[in-house]
Amino acid sequence: MAISEGDAAPDFTMATDGGGSVSLADLKGQWVVLYFYPRDDTPGCTKEACGFRDSIAEFEGLNAKVIGVSRDSVAKHDKFKAKYDLPFTLAADEDGAVCEAYGVWVEKTMYGKKSMGIERSTFLIDPTGKIAKLWRKVKVPGHVDAVRESLQAA
Repeated sequence: MAISEGDAAPDFTMATDGGGSVSLADLKGQWVVLYFYPRDDTPGCTKEACGFRDSIAEFEGLNAKVIGVSRDSVAKHDKFKAKYDLPFTLAADEDGAVCEAYGVWVEKTMYGKKSMGIERSTFLIDPTGKIAKLWRKVKVPGHVDAVRESLQAA
């Protein structure tokens, strides 16, 4: 099922770094930047996470909560967060249910070999729980700026 702008964002509850949990229902009333990335501590994912880290004050100033999601464990998230001093929530979708709900668990081809993995994607969810904007097949350079600009224009 493909998600489009204007659709209700699929609800979720996931374990997070630091032994906590996050659910979309608890975030009603604020903007949510929900970004899916393939794996902790890999070059592109690290660059993207550090981009959000470096702009976190601007996102918070726009009443937006940034949440990074991958299928890594909470323990891996804790290490990744500590290593790069990430000031936002990392959610562990270990069973892949949230990735499936958002349509980001896809077949990928790398070096001619097919496998399933997370398609780097970001969903901007408005305070009522609707998808305001979405980005699929994200290229990291300039992406954080594009998300921030969309939020500022909303």
